[in-house]
Amino acid sequence: MAIAKAERLMNLALCLLGTRRPLSKRELRGSIEAYLEAGSDDSFNRMFERDKDDLRELGLVIATVENLDGETGYLARRDSNRLPAITLDAEEAAALGLAAKVWQQARLAGAASGALQKLRAAGMPEAEDSYEAHYSALEPRIPVHEAAFEPLMLACRDRRPVVFDYRKANAARPGQRHVEPWTLECWRGHWYLAGWDRDRDAERVFRLSRITGRVRSRAGSFTAPVPDVVTVRETVETWAGETATRSARIRLRTDCGYPLRSRAQSIRELGEGWDELEIPYGHGLDAWLVEFGPDVVVLEPADLRADVVERLRAVAKG
Repeated sequence: MAIAKAERLMNLALCLLGTRRPLSKRELRGSIEAYLEAGSDDSFNRMFERDKDDLRELGLVIATVENLDGETGYLARRDSNRLPAITLDAEEAAALGLAAKVWQQARLAGAASGALQKLRAAGMPEAEDSYEAHYSALEPRIPVHEAAFEPLMLACRDRRPVVFDYRKANAARPGQRHVEPWTLECWRGHWYLAGWDRDRDAERVFRLSRITGRVRSRAGSFTAPVPDVVTVRETVETWAGETATRSARIRLRTDCGYPLRSRAQSIRELGEGWDELEIPYGHGLDAWLVEFGPDVVVLEPADLRADVVERLRAVAKG
């Protein structure tokens, strides 16, 4: 049904853009196959009015003109629907080029590269030497290895509920989740989905690498309001452990765990291949420490140590 409506809207837009004179409803109905198949005049009129409103909502300027006979006609003048020329300075061009490089490992690589080529063909300036020299040392990448990324990205865009199997870090088996997806966030090299968990009737964040099997779309609309982008990002950071409320002491093998060392408030050499670190302790730190396996030992607080031990036991049980 979504494909049929998109095709109908495209055909209507082409008719309105391609005509030199206003077209009446009667003429439009005879030109578009989907309108010819309408069962009655009332059905056609409702369909046409919805389609016209949808095109206007998408940004198409449709003029309504009444001819000498009093019949109403419609057309979309090209001069009213032409986008202004794109003008970018060197800094903006450099930023776009840098952003396009980010997605070279993802399915968006082709789209990003194609968009950049079109902008350059339209006269987008190349980055000045100072910016080129600065950005040439940067090769940004956002790794996207999870199969769940693309279907979740599309579900976030289209506001479609999804269902998937999800395995928590301390669970032996995955459980099914029914989620209204809001947005995807990359944090510390890992992708997270923020959304509304229908089963728990609460806001939740899911790490994509823990999604097992296929992400399946579900019919219907969202039941919970979607918060603004800032709120969602703050939620992702909080659930992933970015927001620290206290400190923790850990032992870390020498020359291991650079991400932990970069966040450490203090580092003390213990000798025999171990260092002691004081690091910020927030929600999700236990799941992050588990990833370092035998290279990390939690000293305190006791509740963090217990959480890490519980997660390691769950992993060992498979």
